[in-house]
Amino acid sequence: MAKKGRVFSGIRPTGRAHLGNYLGAIQNYVALQDDYECVYCIVDLHALTTVEDTENLRQNTHEMALDLLAAGIRPQETILFVQSHVPEVTELHMILSMVTPLGKLTDLPTFKEKVRQQPDNVNYGLVGYPVLMTADIVLYKADVVPVGIDQAPHIEFARETVRSFNYRYNTHVLIEPQMKNTPVLKVLGIDGKEKMSKSLNNHIELAATPEETTKRVREMVTDPARIKRTDPGNPDICNVFTMHKIFSPQSDVDMVNVECRRAGIGCVECKVLLAKNLNKHLEPLRAKRAEYASKPDLVMDILNDGAKRARVIAQKTMEEVRAAVQLP
Repeated sequence: MAKKGRVFSGIRPTGRAHLGNYLGAIQNYVALQDDYECVYCIVDLHALTTVEDTENLRQNTHEMALDLLAAGIRPQETILFVQSHVPEVTELHMILSMVTPLGKLTDLPTFKEKVRQQPDNVNYGLVGYPVLMTADIVLYKADVVPVGIDQAPHIEFARETVRSFNYRYNTHVLIEPQMKNTPVLKVLGIDGKEKMSKSLNNHIELAATPEETTKRVREMVTDPARIKRTDPGNPDICNVFTMHKIFSPQSDVDMVNVECRRAGIGCVECKVLLAKNLNKHLEPLRAKRAEYASKPDLVMDILNDGAKRARVIAQKTMEEVRAAVQLP
């Protein structure tokens, strides 16, 4: 079947992925392979903008690769690689920075948010993050970038940067990427309030053992108004029930929806059932991950092969870019 076009997306190497990463991005990465030629990048250079200690960067990159492969990324057809393994991206980043007004970068809402989060580490790379992101996308001539609505300003920035480059150098070398809105779920952490995050320690890792997963699920906050086992609950405001709707069979979802409201099932029983269903859902992924983890050389070969294939595209793009700019 003919593919609809080329997709590019990058994911930060934060180590072992959690349910928020899985539901918000990785599942979609896997699904897109059926219809698009996919280029997926573990963006280790991007990670440098927010970390001061890089001691675990290589290991975190390896862990993210394991999760992507275990979730169903097919390296025979999909290009999976590490950002820094294709140095052409840094050259294109530099060239694109010449057509980027500084004010446009500092006005982006994501930059302002990062400044609030890390006021003592507002580095040049953080300011130029969207330019590097644009270089990632256009280097591989991506037609489509799958993002949630919160990333829309970055894609529009990329489109504007392409137009500025093409206009200044009187060329059509670079392609304006199209944004593909994806149904990105906002996955709450075990606190039931904040988005699932490692920094908040409210996450559940995909690669956790069944015992670790059960322990984390049992820590999940449920309906705060339900104090005693005999109190009726409200599944509509309970994060455990939200997870049931994702990971449990419909019969269990229907049962919890009814029995919780009439106190026929307690919160502990509800969480034990969720843990069982969650572990069953993740069992094939974890088995596949363990198989890849036992073959680190194979994982490195996959990433190296991905970088080699990515560089074929990148080098051709840079030949065209250099010619347009008239670099000697």
